[in-house]
Amino acid sequence: MIETDNILETINMIRLYNLDIRTVTLALSLRDCISKDCGEVCDSIYNKIKKYAKNLVSYANELADEYSIPIINKRIAVTPISIIGESCKNPDYVEIAKTLDAAAKEVGVNFIGGFSALVEKGCTKGDDLLIESIPQALAQTQRLCSSVNVASSKAGINMDTVLKMSKIIKQSAQLTKDQDCIGAAKLVVFCNVPGDNPFMAGAFCGYAEPECALNVGVSGPGVVRAAIADMDKNADMSDLANKIKQTAYKITSTGELIGRKLSKRLNIPFGVIDLSLAPTPAVGDSVAGIFQAMGLEHAGACGTTAALAMLNDAVKKGGIMASSHVGGLSGAFIPVSEDAGMIEAANKKYLNINKLEAMTSVCSVGLDMIAIPGDTKESTIAGLIADEMAIGMINKKTTAVRIIPAIGKKAGEMLTFGGLLGEAPIMSVNELSSDNFVNRGGRIPAPIHSLNN
Repeated sequence: MIETDNILETINMIRLYNLDIRTVTLALSLRDCISKDCGEVCDSIYNKIKKYAKNLVSYANELADEYSIPIINKRIAVTPISIIGESCKNPDYVEIAKTLDAAAKEVGVNFIGGFSALVEKGCTKGDDLLIESIPQALAQTQRLCSSVNVASSKAGINMDTVLKMSKIIKQSAQLTKDQDCIGAAKLVVFCNVPGDNPFMAGAFCGYAEPECALNVGVSGPGVVRAAIADMDKNADMSDLANKIKQTAYKITSTGELIGRKLSKRLNIPFGVIDLSLAPTPAVGDSVAGIFQAMGLEHAGACGTTAALAMLNDAVKKGGIMASSHVGGLSGAFIPVSEDAGMIEAANKKYLNINKLEAMTSVCSVGLDMIAIPGDTKESTIAGLIADEMAIGMINKKTTAVRIIPAIGKKAGEMLTFGGLLGEAPIMSVNELSSDNFVNRGGRIPAPIHSLNN
């Protein structure tokens, strides 16, 4: 028997508290597109994406209408392109990037990820060529996203590539400075990157993934905030955690339903549900708002890291009961530009990069969508990346850095992207020199607990 209260609760989640399916992402292997001729590679990539993704957007829109649940983004993630391109006699990675972008436009998706390289232990010739091409590739495309994994708990931190990526990030920002440096906003550096993540900019189809699969990213920080706000103000931490778990279960169940329905219509396997609470700039759809509902004056107050740790853990415990296949990043995102509460906290100086770094030790990702002054030294950016990679390596978790050097702008000004990317207050960075440290190069060894097989 259907209960009226449950129906009304679901309606309120969607209409009042911004519950949505943040993304449905088609993961697609391009390993059979390898050829010595770059033109043949591009043709094979374009045709394969058209074949598998031709109905992704239309079927997703049909399901959104049928169930009255918004599906915000439709995306594609492909095999790391460094692997595909290096088979060519004369690889042209920018041309491959344009092909990916054209195919994404043809099938109507918002983004395509996988312009990526996995180089935690070192680079092949193809990896080097792809990394060098990233700034031009991002400047000459609209939908393309790029990621580079430079560290892992098993391999350590590839400091040569960390330093190289600091230069690539600045070049990507410089080449797109007329678009508020958006190139850097579509580029992320990872430690322990998962191969089934549906969220951009880090999504790609991992080497161990099947030919194709549908991965779903759910969201709903507004729903969690509202559930906590409705509780007795004197409820203890255990009750708070249980409420978050119950709410996460409901959110994940929605994603599971839509994911399985869509994969069946597309006639491809269902992959994973990513449990992440991904905020938006919309009022009320903020992870920072959850902290306030918990009892903190604002994000950045003492206790913020503890609140985030409990939130992240409770979301995973509740969500995993609603699906047999949980993966991706899963937890709570804290992107500064994409969360209205985080933007406010940064503007009011409640948050700085040091506090954000501490928070990343317990959340899903890392230093995400943070704008820094455009004149920040490359060695300082490399130091920021290395710090974040160390947190992931030591704690055996995924961490990432997506920072945007605001070319021509200083701390206190704003970058404005619009849409889900929002706007980013430019945050000051510690100006003490990291030069001699990061220029040593080589590889920071993996921790002792990596020897566990």
